[in-house]
Amino acid sequence: MASLQDRLLAAHARDDRAGLVALYTEAADTAADLDAACFYLTHAYIFALEKGDPVTKSLYDRLKVHGRV
Repeated sequence: MASLQDRLLAAHARDDRAGLVALYTEAADTAADLDAACFYLTHAYIFALEKGDPVTKSLYDRLKVHGRV
């Protein structure tokens, strides 16, 4: 299986917004520390906003809990 980084790069190359939301969320869920997790969550949130994804609210809520919005 391709690494998360490889899958992110491939999703960017395809401009796969739904894939980017899912992959950045996965990256946040597996990040080594809170700053990295929030970095990835921010990316997931932005792509979710752009596509009107229903997960936008939950991503926002996760960022808010950590004082990142």
